[in-house]
Amino acid sequence: MQAPLFQMHAHFSHSNFLSLNPRRTPAVSSPPAVPQFLLSGRSSFNSALTFGSIQSNSVKMTSVNSSLSNGNSCGNQAIALGLDSVDLDRFADVGNQLADAAGDVIRRYFRKSFDILDKEDLSPVTIADQAAEESMVKIIEENFPSHAIFGEENGWKCKEDFADFVWVLDPIDGTKSFITGKPLFGTLIALLHKGKPILGIIDQPVLRERWIGISGKRTTLNGQEIYTRNCSQLSKAYLYTTSPHLFSGDAEVAFARVRSKVKVPLYGCDCYAYALLASGHVDLVVESGLKPYDFLSLIPVIEGAGGVITDWKGHQLFWEASSKAEATSFNVVAAGDKGVHQEALDSLQWQ
Repeated sequence: MQAPLFQMHAHFSHSNFLSLNPRRTPAVSSPPAVPQFLLSGRSSFNSALTFGSIQSNSVKMTSVNSSLSNGNSCGNQAIALGLDSVDLDRFADVGNQLADAAGDVIRRYFRKSFDILDKEDLSPVTIADQAAEESMVKIIEENFPSHAIFGEENGWKCKEDFADFVWVLDPIDGTKSFITGKPLFGTLIALLHKGKPILGIIDQPVLRERWIGISGKRTTLNGQEIYTRNCSQLSKAYLYTTSPHLFSGDAEVAFARVRSKVKVPLYGCDCYAYALLASGHVDLVVESGLKPYDFLSLIPVIEGAGGVITDWKGHQLFWEASSKAEATSFNVVAAGDKGVHQEALDSLQWQ
């Protein structure tokens, strides 16, 4: 059996602020200051991460002090939405607490015996899904009682029918991976402000990896800025989708057109594939039938790393959360390179 790429060590410091994608990372003379809320001891990331032969002892969450440096037009989005750095830092702080709480629950059940139930759509759900969502809901209600919550397991939670701020939660995206012992699932956390995702978190609690995207800021993985990679054309792209069996009808035909043109099609990973794309390890993700809680958190993560994520027509992904909103299905395509994204759209030919 191949040795795991990631090894966790029980120590923590603020040195060796390295990138996992050094080709596109600017030189850093010294580590940035750690926001005070990250020194409160509430983060579960008290470990060093080894990736191959590269070790980072600096496992820090992001704050809004790290802005996009590549001229991305989303740099002024937070200001346009009437939010300042204090607001966004506070949201990121609570988002980290949510991921910590969910991770504590999920690790207790991972590769253990528990009952598996089937929902109405025949997708599996476990006590870990339910308990992880409940742990996050409690923290949101304590910190932001006026905010609404839309969770995969329990739907809308708010006294009002609408709210300016809505937390969208998927405690375990990839439950089938979770119940079969494969650590490529993730906890997805999004915060919407007037319908727009301003905060997105992909958390892998077993590998202890956390991607954080904040509107207008550079995406980070465990505190390190990350970048998607360039890919000159679709024929050179590495493609991920969760499973080819999840496509049907016209969507199956459209996906086959893309798959036939890429260099390597790969399967599995659920939300982890989008995290790999944001980190510059793969080029394209194409999926069908995603619910809002499956993709809203991905938007700030991918865009903040320099990538593109839309529906199959190239339109911006948007879902208006409310007490009466249904979790409708969306077709999603994400790419690290805008040219590859356009080629994928041209191949999908989605009407």
